[in-house]
Amino acid sequence: MKHLQLIALLVVAYFAVWLEATFNWPRRWLATQVDVLPALVVYAALFAEMPTITAVAVLGGLWFDALSANPLGVSVLPLFAVGFVVNHFRELIMREQAYAQYLLGLGAGAAVPLGTLLVLLSTGASPLIGWGSLWQWLVMTLACGALTPAFVKFFNWLDHTFGYRELAAPSFREDREIVRNRR
Repeated sequence: MKHLQLIALLVVAYFAVWLEATFNWPRRWLATQVDVLPALVVYAALFAEMPTITAVAVLGGLWFDALSANPLGVSVLPLFAVGFVVNHFRELIMREQAYAQYLLGLGAGAAVPLGTLLVLLSTGASPLIGWGSLWQWLVMTLACGALTPAFVKFFNWLDHTFGYRELAAPSFREDREIVRNRR
């Protein structure tokens, strides 16, 4: 399942970034661009290993930056940081619960834009920040919160449909020795 999960995450990340760059009606309707990569990174951090999280954060961040006004590589560090923190504490998180997924998505949706802004400001860039930025941040936070449980359901369905389940071990083992007492 690990290879299927990695391929599926990267395909969804690429397709999501392409959709964000291609279709303008959500951006016009909401007055902001919704980024789904934080929700994907949260899913990867909850249910995958560190190489998968790194691949989604690095490739997804580079794809996003290549199709946006961001300098190349600015989104990678915040995405990876969120994935690293969630992965580090995933044994303490009730990751099968939808409300926990929603709250993690809210946190990632809030942290990634702030981290990206911090990286942009540390590079000497002067991004446009105003009262509209607060609206954009709020919409992106709520959208990532709503998308995280949806991604969990989608990838669980994908795993159930295309993955295989291991069979339970039989009770009889060929290497066991049967001791018989003679009376």
